[in-house]
Amino acid sequence: MGSVNELYSREEFNVESKWLIDPKLLLVGPKIGEGAHAKVYEVKYKNQNVAIKVVHKGETPEEIVKREAHFGREVAMLSRVQHKNLVKFMGACMEPIMVIVTELLGGTLRKYLVNTRPRCLDMRVAIGYAFDIARGIECLHSHGIIHRDLKPENLLLTADYKSVKLADFGLAREESVTEMMTAETGTYRLMAPELYSMVTLRQGEKKHYNHKVDAYSFAIVLWELIHNKLPFEGMSNLQAAYAAAFKNTRPNADDLPQDLALIVTSCWKEDPNARPNFTQIIQMLLSTISPPQPPRIFTSQAAVLPPASPGMRTLMAKRDDSCETPTTPMENPSSRFFFVLANVTDPNG
Repeated sequence: MGSVNELYSREEFNVESKWLIDPKLLLVGPKIGEGAHAKVYEVKYKNQNVAIKVVHKGETPEEIVKREAHFGREVAMLSRVQHKNLVKFMGACMEPIMVIVTELLGGTLRKYLVNTRPRCLDMRVAIGYAFDIARGIECLHSHGIIHRDLKPENLLLTADYKSVKLADFGLAREESVTEMMTAETGTYRLMAPELYSMVTLRQGEKKHYNHKVDAYSFAIVLWELIHNKLPFEGMSNLQAAYAAAFKNTRPNADDLPQDLALIVTSCWKEDPNARPNFTQIIQMLLSTISPPQPPRIFTSQAAVLPPASPGMRTLMAKRDDSCETPTTPMENPSSRFFFVLANVTDPNG
């Protein structure tokens, strides 16, 4: 087994010069999110409101090398791909701390679902969000990138709640190097069975898998979108992963409409090769949508059309799934902020 320094080469810790951002231009406002190794803040940058992810470098030399590698990999992937269902990358800086700058969106899908409970989402809304997620993942896969950590916490809603975008590429990897992937993978409750075994608990173990791990996680997310319940309820995260991997346990899909049940059960099949790819998943989702009704014609000028449900824009709008390389950021209005990032050694400390 190689050393940590061999597993996480510093060569990955590079940011292309055109994406380098001067930290003195980042005026930091309130914290809006937090993970195990990073915090997210609302920031003013060049007269526009953006979000920054501040990555904690770690305490030990091994941790520092590992976090730098994750950071470099995430920046490289964000800078390569642009899609309407992927969070828009705007730049990064490495000193004095590691920071990724992206567009500012609304809250996470997790927060939205929790706040909506015990009610379920309108089925059209749930399917609309599922389309957004599937198209974002399809774009990543077309660039040879596996997300590996697809979950509601990493899915961000736009301010109008009509669209979902994928975020947090800290665990994403290029599929061409999966033969050399370590066992560091996503959240246990949504983890594909092939990613979880007793050896995954030993750092440095290699796992052989491909892009179909994202299809499994998508099935669990779709199940939660429809039911608005925690999958594997009553189990801890580790218990859920163990049951899925070694007992082939899955959430109950018996009460789902037949077409949605087919999508979910196909995507979470034990054999990765039997799972559909995301182009096929999108086609399966399309088959769940009833043909649109002809528009109603109102003669009264006082007639008011009801507002579109969140997600309906995704269902009815013309599809635009082009995956492009990011060019220049857009400018937005500004808001209130209170300290300059360059003056901070490490907000995570």
